[in-house]
Amino acid sequence: MALIVSLLSKACSLPFSPLQRVTTTTRTRARPFSCKVLNSGFNQAQRKQSPLHLSFVTQLRREVSALANGVSVVEKEADQEGKSQHRIWFSDVVVQNRREAFWKRNWNVSDIAAFGVVSSMHLLALCAPFNFTWPAFWVAAGLTLISGLGITLGYHRNLCHKSFKLPKWLEYLFAYCGLHAFQGDPIAWVSTHRCHHQFSDTERDPHSPINGFWFSHINWMFDTKTIIEKRGEVSNVEDLEKQAFYRFLRATYRLHPIALGVVLYALGGLPFLVWGMGARVAVTYHATFLVNSASHIWGKQAWNTRDLSKNNWYVLFVKNAQMKEMKQGWE
Repeated sequence: MALIVSLLSKACSLPFSPLQRVTTTTRTRARPFSCKVLNSGFNQAQRKQSPLHLSFVTQLRREVSALANGVSVVEKEADQEGKSQHRIWFSDVVVQNRREAFWKRNWNVSDIAAFGVVSSMHLLALCAPFNFTWPAFWVAAGLTLISGLGITLGYHRNLCHKSFKLPKWLEYLFAYCGLHAFQGDPIAWVSTHRCHHQFSDTERDPHSPINGFWFSHINWMFDTKTIIEKRGEVSNVEDLEKQAFYRFLRATYRLHPIALGVVLYALGGLPFLVWGMGARVAVTYHATFLVNSASHIWGKQAWNTRDLSKNNWYVLFVKNAQMKEMKQGWE
């Protein structure tokens, strides 16, 4: 659900980089041109600079000024249209078009089903302290590792980004493990994530904080109509739709987690069900969704990209504590 930047790479300072962050989601004031970013060492070395260098700095100043004016115009036009805007706390992200996840919209069957599943997992998680046993805890830890690898290596790295090639049996195994993270079948998940990268932090992004923190974090899962409007009908996953295995998982997606729940209850009763399903899935949900929300709101941006993705140390910590995924907090 995010661009991955290796921890081994080091962000370098580019004081005169021509890349400018292009976004209409931040309320920024034109910064003085004597600031360190544009004029690092400028006053001290002004006499030694070549005419070409001075021309470059002048052009860069003009571009920054035009960008600041453009942001002001866009925000002014949005205010005139009556769109409510507010800045997310402790960030430079402005919510431009807040999505109402629960009220003032029609719910379809898919929305109700998704809300029911997510709510039931959280309700089960609340029962976890009262049903604690060490066997149940280790079952939850093992299933967290298995389903987490299914999402990270199977859905994300392999199916979405084609980062590596696997034997078909291993690819299918990882995908099936990801199915038990309760985040959707591979075709739907991959389609949404590819759309997210293609239109990151624009109105076509399925889960961007420009529609509100909670919408980008989890509420987007309950708004099928909005997702289809943003993503369109599934048309960017022809490579998966051609394979009978993924069509089978899409058709039978809901049956597999139910079967797992039955097996857990049969093996260990309520503690296994509460920890192996509720607590595990709830923790995995929020560890994954923080990459969609927090990593696009708070943190530092090493490169002037054209979206809101940031490096976020505490998302990295949560993901690492979950299952040693040491790169997921880095966009």
